[in-house]
This record gives sequence, structure tokens and C-alpha cells, in this order.
Amino acid sequence: MKNLLVAQSGGPTTAINATLAGVLHGARQSGKVGTVYGGLHGIQGILQQKLVNLSAAFATEEELQRLKVTPAAILGSCRYKLPTPQADEAVYKAIVEILQANNIGVFVYIGGNDSMDTVAKLSAYFKQNKVDIAVMGAPKTIDNDLCETDHTPGFGSAAKYVAFTFAELVRDCHVYPVASVTVVEVMGRDAGWLTASAALANVADKGPDFICLPEHPFNEEAFLQKLAAPLQQHRPVVVAVSEGIKTATGAYVGEQSANATDAFGHKQLAGVGQYLEKRIKERYGCKVRSVQLNLMQRCAAHLASATDLNEAFELGSTAALAGAQGTTGQMACIQRLSNTPYTVSYQTTPVEKVANQVKHVPKEWITPDGSGVTQEMIDYLLPLVQGHVEPVMENGLPSYAPLFY
Repeated sequence: MKNLLVAQSGGPTTAINATLAGVLHGARQSGKVGTVYGGLHGIQGILQQKLVNLSAAFATEEELQRLKVTPAAILGSCRYKLPTPQADEAVYKAIVEILQANNIGVFVYIGGNDSMDTVAKLSAYFKQNKVDIAVMGAPKTIDNDLCETDHTPGFGSAAKYVAFTFAELVRDCHVYPVASVTVVEVMGRDAGWLTASAALANVADKGPDFICLPEHPFNEEAFLQKLAAPLQQHRPVVVAVSEGIKTATGAYVGEQSANATDAFGHKQLAGVGQYLEKRIKERYGCKVRSVQLNLMQRCAAHLASATDLNEAFELGSTAALAGAQGTTGQMACIQRLSNTPYTVSYQTTPVEKVANQVKHVPKEWITPDGSGVTQEMIDYLLPLVQGHVEPVMENGLPSYAPLFY
């Protein structure tokens, strides 16, 4: 039997290792896979032949379950943009040589938009050059911006963390009956799904007063005017703002400079919360603070959603099983069948429909003035944060699966 190789790419999440555990489970269930190997630090590590034996490392069900509840990326990650074969075919030949040398018949890549671009390029090259290796994608991103899937693993747990955090921050901010503004910056470059999840705090208690998403043009003057009434009433105001909010011209409010980009050409964003803090203080002279959730929202395993981890596991298993059957150039995905009761099915979709695309928050799920979200958004989000996961504990502290690097 041929072997399976799996790697992780992009930003870490609470659920990416649950997907990895699912890949291991699916490979074993298929009866068509020998050893499961892991590539350290994504496609970059594979090119450096940094492979580890996952079948041996997670031989028991207990070890697999510990992996499932371990946050971040146990194999490490990368942000490497695979060139086109026309630009550098030597990279593809090197990958083929390494995979064939390890008797790899299936390659599963866990990641987001840019990772699915890698899946699309490799599967197309393998097919064109008659390389008998199936390439499958397994979705991952807290941004929830992948097309062709109802939602992505990692998002549900991040949304739960954001909802909890806002419920706690709002209570903290309302202790003193004084005019104040707290601006909380949430991750989300081009899609506002995660910022929108702050609205879930209203379901349990009280959430933010205003929610600003990238999908609605940000008008600074209109925003500042909305603060006037509550501040005149001497009450605290809490604002949830996405790092990727844009003006009507499409410019990022938090853009550092047009020339600051990452490896994939994405403009570097930072400081939208601090920028708004300054503008509010200039206008009103009241107490203002900005809070950047930053990395904390990505891998908060202490607030993991059971729904999220279970679905991540199933998607990893779906990708491995499909690859073992010879399916290639596809990404495992979720189709929502019902909200009440919440039910889903697991399928695969052509990766070309996912790579380099962005799924935005529907405009009809945003209030007309752009300062909040509708009940449709709440109905969509609520099933994804259900269930609590108890981490494996030792001496009152979490005990995670060890890193490989």
C-alpha cells in the first residue's frame, strides 16, 4: 500500500490538529493507506524533506484524542506561495521526487485560501504529467472566508472566544457610569465573519454597541457622530471593529502603507483600533482605549467549540478517505442541511472554486447603517459555538500533544 503525506499551512487555529487527527483516522479506516507521514512547516518543509512518522506517533486512540484537543499546528506551518510550473518547474519536480521516494500516494494539505492554491497547482501538475498521487485539501481558517463550504474549522472556536470576550469586556466597561469608548479590534482582512460573532454576546447578555465589518464601507465621520448620543448620556460604549474595514474607495483604514505586503502580496494591516482611539479622543476628549485581540483569538483551546472540533475531525477524515479512493484536486467541505436541528453533511468540491476566492458576509446580514448584524447572522453563528471541550489536564494545567519541531 502507498503512504499518505499531510501538512498544515497558514495561521494556526484551535481546530487544525483536530483535522490532522481526522486525516489519521480516515487513512486507517480506508484500508488503502500504509504509513501516514507529516510534513513539517508545510510545503517548505516537504521541499527540505522534513517528514515525521505520524502513524507511529499517534498509534493509540488516546493519543489521537489528545491530538484532537491540542491547539495550534503541531506540524508547524508556513506562508509559502508555490510558483507556477511555468515560472519554476524545478520546484514541482523536486516535490514529485520527494513524494515518490517516500511512496506517497495521497497528499492532504490543511489550510486556507492560499493553501488551496497550492492544492490546485499540484493536482493540475500531477494530472498533466501523469503523476499517480492524489492531492486533497482540508479547509482551515478562523476568517471563515473559504467558498464552497458553509463554514471552516477553527472559525467556530474563534467565534466562541470572541463572543465570550465581548460579554466579559462589556460587563467590565459598564462598571463605572462614565462616558467612555472601548474599541476592540478583531481579526478579519476582507471578511467580517469573526467580528460579527461579537454579536453572540447579546444572546447571553449584552454585546457591543456597534459592529464594523469590511463588507460595509466605513465612513469615519458617520461613525464618530453615532458615538455622540451615548457619550452625552454619560454611558460606556463598546465597539467591535474588523482589522480590515475599508473606506468607500476600498482603502484599508488600518493600512500601514501600500508597499507593505506579505509573501502572498496581501497588504499588511495593523492599528485600526489605535487609529480610531486617537480620532475619538480628538473629537470627544473622553476616556478611550483600544484593545487588539490579536493572536489570542486563534488558538484559545480553553474555549473550544465541541461542534468545531468534531467537524474539523470529520473533514480531515473525509479528505483522507477521498484521496485514498483516488479523488484529487478537491477540498473537503461542509453543507448545512438544517439550523434547527443543526445538521450537516460532508462532501468534496473542486479546489479551483475555492483557491484565491473570498466568501464575504452577505450584505443582507448587515444592518442598513453598517453598525450591526441581523438575526440571520445570529442564526448562522449560534450552532457553530455549541458544546464545551475539556482539555486533557495535568496539575491543573493543559497537557497537549508534543510539537515535532
